[in-house]
Amino acid sequence: MARKSLRDMSGIANTIARSGGAPSERPSKTSAPALGALQGSLASIREIDPNMIDDWGPVDRLEEFTAVNVEDDDESLEGLKNSIREGGQQVPILVRRSKAAEGRFEAIYGRRRLKACRELGIKVRANVQDIDDATALLAKGLENAARRNLSFYEKARFAVAIQTAGHDAATVRQVLNLSASGHSHLTKVTQNVPIKIGDLIGAAPKSGRPKWTELAELFLSKKLTERAALDILARISASSGSDDRLEFLIREATKRGAKTSSGVREMTPLEGVTIRAGRGALSLSVKKSGTNAEFATWLESNLAEIIKKSYAEFTDVNSVDDN
Repeated sequence: MARKSLRDMSGIANTIARSGGAPSERPSKTSAPALGALQGSLASIREIDPNMIDDWGPVDRLEEFTAVNVEDDDESLEGLKNSIREGGQQVPILVRRSKAAEGRFEAIYGRRRLKACRELGIKVRANVQDIDDATALLAKGLENAARRNLSFYEKARFAVAIQTAGHDAATVRQVLNLSASGHSHLTKVTQNVPIKIGDLIGAAPKSGRPKWTELAELFLSKKLTERAALDILARISASSGSDDRLEFLIREATKRGAKTSSGVREMTPLEGVTIRAGRGALSLSVKKSGTNAEFATWLESNLAEIIKKSYAEFTDVNSVDDN
């Protein structure tokens, strides 16, 4: 399947910026990239029967993947319903006319608001725009970024969903406003943490990249298997929050790993290159003889600069992607 790209398309920054709302609906605190505005105005906002609106596109929120609820009261569905019941729906959702059924619509973003209005039995305020798939996908990503309501793990799962829908890695980075390194951190988690385990843990809204990376490392180093993780998670109370489930799994798996680990792990990414990782130190050795002798000489001259550059990249990603 050919990968789709987001080049040469209009943006939605002004559309999102117009969507001011009550504090309980988390108005935007960040400005979206200067991508231009969708055509249309407040005249495009209509009240629509929620039952005439279908979901569209890659799923972004983990509660759409699983039954796990976000623990933050302000982010809960009941909290949102109460806010809308008392003050009305302040922030419109974004929809487009359905390509499959006359008279129906597809929800680009605002699924929780849509669900809340559906359960309240009222019409939903919606911004109706005629936009293509690429622009719609960017709209979803920018709305998430502006409202800051996706956890690190939800971003990781959303990134996978975008690529599964046929879009390329560049599109994922643009939609989620990620650097290449930031994207690689998300990928490391989704490639190593089994989906079933992620489903059982949940969104973990208060846990950022370090915790999820630690869990991914446990699976990667074979200190934790899916079966063992299922056994551990079965022991924690069903009423525990997703952040507690993640913390409990890491703590118990680390205890097991400490008992079964042989101490130092060795990796050989290239012939003559050995990386040793122990509990107290990480070391690298490169033979100055054989096929990689020239590489060893080059690395000796450049290693300090490589480490400085890598550390700067690490601190930059750590400060941006840990939300």
